[in-house]
Amino acid sequence: MSVVARLGISLLLIAFAALGPARADEGMWTVNDFPAEKVARAYGFKPDQAWLDHLRLSSVRLAGGCSAGFVSPFGLVQTNHHCARTCIEQLSNAAKDLAATGFDAKDPADEAKCPDMEANQLIGISDVTRRVRRTIAGKDGAALADALKAEKASIAKECSAEGKNLRCDVVALYHGGLFHLYKYRRFQDVRLVFAPEADIAFFGGDPDNFEFPRYDLDVSYLRVYQDGKPLDTAGTYFPYARRDVRAGEPTFVSGHPGATSRLFTVAELAFQRDVVLPRNLFLLSELRGILTEFSTRGAEQARIAADTLFGVENSLKALKGRFAALVDPRIIQEKTTAERALRLAVDREPSLRVRYGGAWDGIRRTMDRFRDKRDRYAMTEAGQGFRARLFTLALALVRHADEAGKPDQARLKEYTDANFPSLRQTLTSPAPLYPDLEKLTLGFSLAKLRETLGSDDPFVRKVLAGKSPAERAGELVDGTALADVETRRRLIDATPGTLADSSDPMIAFARLVDADLRVVRADYEGNVEAPLTKYAGQIAEATFRIRGRSTYPDATFTLRLSYGAVKGFRQAGREIAPITTLGGAFQRATDAPPFRLPARWLAAKPDLNLEQPFNFVTTNDIIGGNSGSPVIDKAGEVVGLIFDGNIQSLGGAYGYDGSVNRAVAVSVGALKESLVKIYHADRLARELGQ
Repeated sequence: MSVVARLGISLLLIAFAALGPARADEGMWTVNDFPAEKVARAYGFKPDQAWLDHLRLSSVRLAGGCSAGFVSPFGLVQTNHHCARTCIEQLSNAAKDLAATGFDAKDPADEAKCPDMEANQLIGISDVTRRVRRTIAGKDGAALADALKAEKASIAKECSAEGKNLRCDVVALYHGGLFHLYKYRRFQDVRLVFAPEADIAFFGGDPDNFEFPRYDLDVSYLRVYQDGKPLDTAGTYFPYARRDVRAGEPTFVSGHPGATSRLFTVAELAFQRDVVLPRNLFLLSELRGILTEFSTRGAEQARIAADTLFGVENSLKALKGRFAALVDPRIIQEKTTAERALRLAVDREPSLRVRYGGAWDGIRRTMDRFRDKRDRYAMTEAGQGFRARLFTLALALVRHADEAGKPDQARLKEYTDANFPSLRQTLTSPAPLYPDLEKLTLGFSLAKLRETLGSDDPFVRKVLAGKSPAERAGELVDGTALADVETRRRLIDATPGTLADSSDPMIAFARLVDADLRVVRADYEGNVEAPLTKYAGQIAEATFRIRGRSTYPDATFTLRLSYGAVKGFRQAGREIAPITTLGGAFQRATDAPPFRLPARWLAAKPDLNLEQPFNFVTTNDIIGGNSGSPVIDKAGEVVGLIFDGNIQSLGGAYGYDGSVNRAVAVSVGALKESLVKIYHADRLARELGQ
């Protein structure tokens, strides 16, 4: 046998190992394609369809980017404190800082409506792949982008017309290998019921973020209302388990992981490593610096910047973990080997080679073309050069006026009939806006726009209008009336002509830049997004032809189910136990943040069971977006609440390593103990069956 032939067989074997069925405990599986037989072999339990249907209907997606679950018959929702943090901050003011004091609605009338939170319950999934493929067949570039956008809008509109308060999303799975329609019940009356103090919800702060051991009560309780009454969720909720889960016992996580890149090609991973991640890390690092300095100016500045700073620090640490994973040559080396093997398998079959053989080179060419345009796209249409809520609101008003008169299929996707209700909720939110913070972030981002594109760039000159970034930000923020929600309500259905004549400086500014942003967006959709969808879809089809659909698609902020077990891991030469206790929090505490325990905790210490499990880790495969996911046992009962992953799990964007990747959760026993003995949240505890 020749060396080439032996190499070909070796590569094929590697391909079926590296690209074959997911390894034990790996996978963020769609609920309509869950590997129940595999779970049965691993853990002696086979979820049936009734179990999976109950899980689907009991799970909740928070449209802002988190997961949750119904935990009582009366629309009660359990999620993380940091998933409700924006709501908590929006309900606060200088005299009433709910992040500092916590919140407990002692009476139903005290439950406070979150200004712009949307909850979704998944009620159906259908395969629309054939319909989408018929529409886009033979098309490329802008024609493909327009056809895909129009068909997805048509499908979503047909679906949402079936009933009131439906949300319908056409989702590309396997980056275009399949297209599924996800149908949700949409709820926009979501109220805060309970939240602990931020000091315990984020105990350990940024130093402990993405680490373990942990000692966090990262929980909040919300309630979904429908027609002014608590939603009836009898029969579709996760009850609390009577006991905590123990080491070695199986666990299931039902949630909505945001995005992974495990099916990316080598060219796409290299682009992330060499371009996207380094530039975003530099930008976020600088933004953290100015927000930190702003927070030192006074207690009120610290309060109003807290939510933004939290998000920046969390993103920064997550991206550092991803970057560290990609600069380690192992991931790309393994991907290179597997990709070469799959291409060899395609090339060995003439019909596959003709249909799919050029896909990888097509992606590489697309990424090469995008490299020189990426910064302009990021700073303009992607919004990095315009970091201000007031600008975002102004641009949405301007675009809605322009888009509303078009056929639904021709609109930008945010403004279609199926999608606009979420944006309308944001536009009409009474959440407070803070001019000083707006000027700070807009001035910073305009300075980065100038730095990135150059002082002589025509667009930069148009944006700054001969002023410094700080001066331009100041005049726009100080002059606009858009901080007033009633003003926005009056403008939301305005005609294009009305807004064209508006004297509001932020509206005028949005109109000034919108045409340029649309050009950049059209170029991206036609020359980057469309070809990537086409070529990635071809790779997915080739993979299905060679080895079937034996693995899961990348995360898409759709409902996924992972399975695993409570298990520690080895780090820096030592074994990390899988469970911490309440007593450990007191041992770790200091008198200064981020390791300061709330006064209520210190006062309740004599009454607590200090051996009560607090946080624990499992082998469940999760990623960002899984925050707030319920951890359930075989009986479908809550044993924990996901709030983080360990530092090694950040590489999970690109692959899963079962020896070290861990999901971090609050134990159900700690939730009960704290509600009863620390917060005396009697109404809530009774509802949870305690």
